[in-house]
Amino acid sequence: MAAVSAVAASLYDRSRATSFSVAADEFRSWLSAIAQKYLPSDATHKEAEDLLTSLRVEDLVLARACAAGNERAWEQFMARFRELLYDTALGIVREASQAKDLADSIYADLYGMTERDGQRVSKLSSYTGRGSLEGWLRTVIAQEFVNRYRSKKRLVSLEEEQEEGAQFQAPESVPASSPDSRVDSAISEALAALDSESRVILTAYYLDGRKLAEIGRMLGFHEATASRKLDRITNALRKAIRENLLKRGMTRRQVDEALESDVRDLNVSVREGLAQEKGG
Repeated sequence: MAAVSAVAASLYDRSRATSFSVAADEFRSWLSAIAQKYLPSDATHKEAEDLLTSLRVEDLVLARACAAGNERAWEQFMARFRELLYDTALGIVREASQAKDLADSIYADLYGMTERDGQRVSKLSSYTGRGSLEGWLRTVIAQEFVNRYRSKKRLVSLEEEQEEGAQFQAPESVPASSPDSRVDSAISEALAALDSESRVILTAYYLDGRKLAEIGRMLGFHEATASRKLDRITNALRKAIRENLLKRGMTRRQVDEALESDVRDLNVSVREGLAQEKGG
């Protein structure tokens, strides 16, 4: 995309990429990947420019340099965010030793202690600069806590059933939630486009049944803010699903019927989509 090259040159100096020996070509490749992820193939120069200039490029460079194993970047990262990570974890679990355990597990994921195909795997490589790095980190910790909670909940439930001598039966067949496959694919595309904070909020609220006050505490904002964010996310999701269905050839009447004839089925499809993302 030509717009990327034009904007990347102006953002490169502002990003302080040279502080971590990040070349201009590498920086431009990051922006290209971000533009491809969040913009349609026929995006205008103005749309690309608006997206890229809105990115937190200094945070982006710091995160990607850490993911690449730059020790200087990691030192700066820890100086800025070590206390934040622990305080956020403590605010969620409310107990010092558990907070340390949660924060330590995040350090390992962020630093990239494991390798895949000879390459270090760092969660920081998924940060795209859309929103502050601080907010993204809060979301990462909240998501890890949610993952642990759900895993523990499943384990406890299984142990309780075993202790009670439950006989495990084959799962009942569940009817498809959407007779038209375009609905499922439209929902999947809309969910994939959500930012990490939005997915955490939806997952915590719809899959885990958490209260808005608890979601706000996990992510560092007030219950009223959590409520406003949930409304904004669900409204935007519904709008995105509508647009995706129109792109897939549905008429406006068919879209209205798909979204309004059985709201329960649509909600089930959204929940299934979230659950599949969590399981993937």
